Amino acid sequence: MAKRFFGLCTLLGLLFLAACGGEAPVAEGPIVTHTPARAEGQRSVLGLRTEPLDTVRVGFIGLGMRGPGAVERFTWIDGVSIRALCDLHADRVERAQAILERRGFPAAAAYDGEEGWKELCRRDDIDLVYICTPWQLHVPMALYAMEHGKHVALEVPAATTLEECWQLVDMAELTQRHCMMLENCVYDFFELTTLNMAQHGLFGEILHVEGSYIHNLEEFWDHYEGNWRLDFNQKHRGDVYATHGLGPACQLLDIHRGDRMDYLVAMDTPSVNGLQQAREKMGAESFANGDHTLTLIKTVNGRTIHLQHNVYTPRPYSRMYQLTGSEGFANKYPVEGYVLREDRISSELPDHENLSSHGFISEEAKRELMARYKHPIVEDIEQMARKVGGHGGMDFIMDYRLVYCLRNGLPLDQDVYDAAEWSAIGALTALSLEHGSAPVAVPDFTRGDWNKIDGYRHATVGQLTE
Repeated sequence: MAKRFFGLCTLLGLLFLAACGGEAPVAEGPIVTHTPARAEGQRSVLGLRTEPLDTVRVGFIGLGMRGPGAVERFTWIDGVSIRALCDLHADRVERAQAILERRGFPAAAAYDGEEGWKELCRRDDIDLVYICTPWQLHVPMALYAMEHGKHVALEVPAATTLEECWQLVDMAELTQRHCMMLENCVYDFFELTTLNMAQHGLFGEILHVEGSYIHNLEEFWDHYEGNWRLDFNQKHRGDVYATHGLGPACQLLDIHRGDRMDYLVAMDTPSVNGLQQAREKMGAESFANGDHTLTLIKTVNGRTIHLQHNVYTPRPYSRMYQLTGSEGFANKYPVEGYVLREDRISSELPDHENLSSHGFISEEAKRELMARYKHPIVEDIEQMARKVGGHGGMDFIMDYRLVYCLRNGLPLDQDVYDAAEWSAIGALTALSLEHGSAPVAVPDFTRGDWNKIDGYRHATVGQLTE
């Protein structure tokens, strides 16, 4: 029986080849989505510099989960004036006003209700609109703010559809305003230090990087008003929250500063826990998002990125953060460590013995290495960041850097192309999954400018005198 079955398979295969002219069919290229042409009046904002601001006048929209912490952090930053606060609910605005009072700041203009955010954006005494609302509101608010001449900082993900990603890019190019996604994980102390090591060539040529968002949210869904985040996952398949893992990976690879993501392939598991949680919280009978989603990305220069997303199953928190280079390796989760070739270790750490490239360097050696390669930003602000906090201090560094660059007329560490590319992963992985894990091309949101800047660099004090 088995022989007849395999014989039939062989016969069918030969018939298929005959139908194709005797040759195996050539696989088609990746699925390609629409890239709109740059409209008249738009100019690239890669490396955008705007007029320096002596004081950054800011208005906050969204004072639920993330907003109050941002208000608090901004009160610790020099050169800031908090002009307006807005939330759907007036009591949240009042609580944010209490933060200003406690910190010795004057009360800000207060807005609430469905349309309050528009009034805030129309004010002529605001330079920066800082958006901490649910994901679906990010783009309408950001577009409106830029239309009214404001720079924008918006929480992750910046957008949830490809159309929205292009809208952000087009509006930033049209208005020549900054649009920064508030991806805090690129400012983690380990990530910044490792990035500095990589930029100094310590790992040789970077070949592969990994990132993830693995965070069991089972006990946290109720923190999102109306279960909006669980509802989004119930309706959307793919890696819907990729930026925490992807952002640091892209900076290591100089994405759209010498390289760019070319195409991706995604796979996912069935939804077991996600469906169960949605049944309990929302009465749902279906769930689009798989419990675990995997994504592989290839860059134009041949490097690879591996992403994972899982917010449903019992697992320790992890953003993975791994770097594989020709001369070394870096890892953050579950154990922070570095591996380097023996000759490279001896030149970097000559006083240490019994080091090899087969295992992590010792904790003592790691501390010495990280101190030697501490990122200049960390050197500048570490003590204050650890004092003020926000995910251990990285939130404060993020806000500090945003204000610093605006006050000095420097390009931001993250621009609108980063916001669009990192956010687009959700829609692109969904497209791959819907077509049987087919490869999908990653749009070039820079429209051909991805190699105009040679290498990723944070705007630093030194650039002011160059």
